[in-house]
Amino acid sequence: MEKPATESFWGLTPILLFMLLVIGTGLMTQSFSTMPILVAFMISAGFALLLNNKTSKLSVSEKIDIFCKGGGDKTIILLAVIFLLAGAFYAVTIDIGARDATVNWALNYVPTAYLLPGLFVIACFIAFAMGTSMGTITAITPIGIGLAESLSVPVPLTVGIVIGGAMFGDNLSFISDTTIAATRTQGVQLRDKFKANLIIVLPAALITVVLLLGVDIDGSAVITSEDYDPWLMLPYLLIIGCALFGVNVIGVLAVGIGSACVIGLSKDLLTLAAMLQSIQKGMGWMQDMVAIALLIGGIVALMHAYGGIQWLVSHITKGITNKKGAEFGTAALASALDIATANNTIAILATGPIAKDLGDTYQVDPRRTASLLDIFSCGFQGLVPYGGQLLAAASLAGVSPIVLTPYCWYPMLILVFALLAIATGLPKFKDKATDDFG
Repeated sequence: MEKPATESFWGLTPILLFMLLVIGTGLMTQSFSTMPILVAFMISAGFALLLNNKTSKLSVSEKIDIFCKGGGDKTIILLAVIFLLAGAFYAVTIDIGARDATVNWALNYVPTAYLLPGLFVIACFIAFAMGTSMGTITAITPIGIGLAESLSVPVPLTVGIVIGGAMFGDNLSFISDTTIAATRTQGVQLRDKFKANLIIVLPAALITVVLLLGVDIDGSAVITSEDYDPWLMLPYLLIIGCALFGVNVIGVLAVGIGSACVIGLSKDLLTLAAMLQSIQKGMGWMQDMVAIALLIGGIVALMHAYGGIQWLVSHITKGITNKKGAEFGTAALASALDIATANNTIAILATGPIAKDLGDTYQVDPRRTASLLDIFSCGFQGLVPYGGQLLAAASLAGVSPIVLTPYCWYPMLILVFALLAIATGLPKFKDKATDDFG
């Protein structure tokens, strides 16, 4: 039987090396996209294999065995499968025109006088349905730019609105990779995490709408939309309904992919061959994320074996005597890793096991932990100018990503309300958390 590892700061250095690689390369090249995340994790994994346990030396074979067991953990493998399915769903719905149909449907029901808050609500709905902030930003930012020109408001304002709505959906969607990562690492149901999240972020969304209502616009502007086929919206409606009724995430995604394929084939939008290629294409989009998930699992397992996780938990929990301290520690870890990696899913995957240990130690409800992981990582992801979301939006708008951050009101507000939730202990749960996968 392996002896418990002695606490060691050096056991934590693989993740610190990763942060140094990403931040250092970004500062040196003035571009935080220079260092590919997967490459940085590969280097960190190689470095982790060079380290060792201070109390009981491990052979190379033993370290590789620990790494593989960590990467092959049931949570990691489940994440990998879900990521692939989510990519397939995203690709098929785009190829049959479901995304465009949903956008045009929403635009038909927004009064001209409420276009700015309406833009936020549309972005929220689209992101919630699609489960991706990047996809929402790509689809809705051109509309936001057009609105800015028609209403004589700053382009960064409308783009910031889109980013805010995209992060709302990314944070709450049942098929978002951040939701999946948060719920799987904490072992809670999708709907339970959704309920906890909604209570915290809904006030932030309502305040955002009120603030947008106070922005002066040209009330005479008229925004038109293209025709749409309401049947194309069915896959999004089905996945929302299934998730709300408690169907597990694999079932939700299976229903979504299946319905999108049936609609695409029945309406001659896709041939059988094109449908299969679309599924393959979507899974290909998620291959890097799958590889990253496996590497993170292995690196975290080695950090446990070297005493790094124990050192981190010990130092974070110094002076902590209650749940609030553990929750603030979880928030700080998720925030720091997101700022370092500019990727909220990676931040959750890396922080999740540590947050789980903190929650178990201080009896924090895992539904709260999952919510805090998602909120703090998504909040900062919607603010960092070198994150993919702001970079994509800035590229479409032809502006610097730095000018967008001040207009990302919703991400700022959810961080404020998440801190208030920790301080007040809300929301509270009377029943015990359960997990679909046991």
